[in-house]
Amino acid sequence: MRENESVQRNYVYTHFTEAILYLRPFMKSPARISAVFVFLLFGAFVCTRLINFPTLVDTSQGSVVTTGASQKHPSETPNIPKSPPPKLEIPLNCTAYNHTRTCPSNYPTTFSPEQDPDSPSPPPTCPEYFRWIYEDLRPWALTGITKDMVQSAKRTANFKLVILNGKAYLEKYQRSFQTRDVFTLWGILQLLRRYPGKVPDLELMFDCVDWPVILSRFYSQPNSTAPPPLFRYCGDDRTLDIVFPDWSFWGWSEINIKPWELLLNDLEEGNNRSKWIDREPYAYWKGNPFVAETRKDLLKCNVSEQTDWNARVYAQDWIKESREGYKQSDLASQCIHRYKIYIEGSAWSVSEKYILACDSVTLIVKPRYYDFFTRGLIPVHHYWPIKDDDKCRSIKFAVDWGNSHKKKAQSIGKEASKMIQKDLKMDYVYDYMFHLLSEYSKLLQFKPTIPRKAVELCSEAMVCQAQGLEKKFMMDSMVKGPAESNPCAMPPPYDPASLFALLRRQANSIKQVETWERSYWENQRKQS
Repeated sequence: MRENESVQRNYVYTHFTEAILYLRPFMKSPARISAVFVFLLFGAFVCTRLINFPTLVDTSQGSVVTTGASQKHPSETPNIPKSPPPKLEIPLNCTAYNHTRTCPSNYPTTFSPEQDPDSPSPPPTCPEYFRWIYEDLRPWALTGITKDMVQSAKRTANFKLVILNGKAYLEKYQRSFQTRDVFTLWGILQLLRRYPGKVPDLELMFDCVDWPVILSRFYSQPNSTAPPPLFRYCGDDRTLDIVFPDWSFWGWSEINIKPWELLLNDLEEGNNRSKWIDREPYAYWKGNPFVAETRKDLLKCNVSEQTDWNARVYAQDWIKESREGYKQSDLASQCIHRYKIYIEGSAWSVSEKYILACDSVTLIVKPRYYDFFTRGLIPVHHYWPIKDDDKCRSIKFAVDWGNSHKKKAQSIGKEASKMIQKDLKMDYVYDYMFHLLSEYSKLLQFKPTIPRKAVELCSEAMVCQAQGLEKKFMMDSMVKGPAESNPCAMPPPYDPASLFALLRRQANSIKQVETWERSYWENQRKQS
């Protein structure tokens, strides 16, 4: 670089000196001297600019071209941004499958996402609720999981799933309600397409019924055997079932609920159609009241000629809705109230995520059950707690409080929908499945094998024979190819102190609301 600069300066200096010699005859009179001085001053300015200006050289003569950029990096080629590598897509070949009835043998078996070598970035840390994976698997932390333990969970299981060398094998025991098992298995197959070869070998039992059945009291004594490891959609404080994302993330064809990735976008658009402050200032619920006594009890809170509990409650007739093309059950069009009620059915309800995503204040009637993400919810931050044994009065107070504290109420609704949009997007649903299955596989004390009656399962085996909404939702939720990045990084397990602090915060928040509510009704009584 210095050599090039020196050549340039010598070139300019030589020609500047020649110009002075040439002008000497004109420098005898003062007028001429002034004119020459101005000329030389202008020439010096031009020459100085030329030193730093990119020089153009005739490359046909073999000279080196020097530019402003190459003065800094004379031996480097321009840094042209690399175009991203083409995404690998895993084809879906129904023609071949329908002919052979065998799964493709050319699925990718390794996972190595493209990383930019110039800016390697570690994967993000998983959301906080991932820490519950360790708690759900804690019953087997000391003993591990034997093949006999897995077999002992067969009593209520709908199917056994084996993953071996990145392929899935299914042994079915009994049909599930509607297509729960179908879309659960479809979701697991999409996980294998998303992270080919990365999901470890494992063997598990899955129960698609709502109610958890592995009662902890039978396995809490010093001489008790380890509990059967059984996967399902929800758990409670009295059971040890392992909680897994439910089937509706890939669609619920029987009631026309789209796959979660599409529905999440619809819900966000629905939120944008009406600001919280402009919404109906009441609490809204619509669902099937006949699946549980607690829902029938909720119907008593509806507005009547005698009383207005600030609730607008509607019974959903799914048979009628099906006949009329689900015109009145579009979830994205139901975000028009400031408050929405979540109440469990026969157990936990898949509706919770839809309600939390609405920007409305979610009024959660005291739940018994939890699913894989709801243990991360904080009362008065993500939702407002409602008493289960005094629903109507509790709902009325919640709505009156929110309408009197609009800014805080609006922030509760926003925090919930932000958590759902950010921490419950499909990327994290798949990552939760991946980490749960990976941690589970570490506990296995045996090498998984393919059951004698099992069949290989692949996307073709499911979607190529499906019809109607079932087929549409599978196609809409199908993972096209491997992910472009690694799964999120697991946060550490809870230590006893941090877990106790979390549970205490949740309990104290609920107690605070109960105190406010008690004071509210005492004041109402005094005024009446």
